[in-house]
Amino acid sequence: MGDKIKALVLGDLVGQSGIRALFVNLNALVKKYESQIVILNGENADDGFGITPDIANKLFTMGVDVITSGNHIWQKRAINPLLEKDNRILRPANYHKSVLGKGFRVVQKGPIKFGVLNLIGRVNLALVDCPFTVAKKIINEQKKNCDLILVDFHAESVAEKEALAFYLDGEVAALWGTHTHVQTHDERILPKGSAYISDIGMIGPSSSVIGSDPEISLQRMITQMPLKSQVLETEAIICGASITIDKATKKAISIEPFCLKE
Repeated sequence: MGDKIKALVLGDLVGQSGIRALFVNLNALVKKYESQIVILNGENADDGFGITPDIANKLFTMGVDVITSGNHIWQKRAINPLLEKDNRILRPANYHKSVLGKGFRVVQKGPIKFGVLNLIGRVNLALVDCPFTVAKKIINEQKKNCDLILVDFHAESVAEKEALAFYLDGEVAALWGTHTHVQTHDERILPKGSAYISDIGMIGPSSSVIGSDPEISLQRMITQMPLKSQVLETEAIICGASITIDKATKKAISIEPFCLKE
């Protein structure tokens, strides 16, 4: 592995079943893929909406290096102090600069300095700052401070995700999508050397509607009533991807998605 860098990126963590599955399987995944950094989207960890300091600290203890997030990071106000003081947990960088937290950090793992960038899309989501403009600005400012940059783009639209990936192709080692909780099978290396997949999926209840009780989700769709989703407590599916990067060129060599049942 001396000439390669390996990153393990994990999909949206949903509820207690997802947390338990991660606790049981993370070490084995790190060993299997020889991962040097573990990045996980944790914005749905607390019963499907938000994350608490207690859960975040458990994830760090398990071996997660960086927790990324998205539009649900604000659901639990208890996380606000951690967003302010602990740069291992990110909120999307293209929220307004007055918002708590940061959207980029540099993580040193051995000799490698990983830049981790968290962004959120604007299609069918809140109209935050332009992810394209913000990404370019941060990359131009920070590329001298790290060896390579990895991007979690939390977005609804595949078109928006693909467009940003091509926009940043060659400037980042990898860009993967989160938010929709369903793993896509469009993984590839783009022409200038960036790894890409539209969505890496979730870690959460497998027999569910993106993590939620199918019966409640069905009734909400049929009746159009604002029924509250309820996360299932069943066996979990563990989704993510292993990304391999050439140490010399900092270009991606491969991206290998996986989806495992407990």
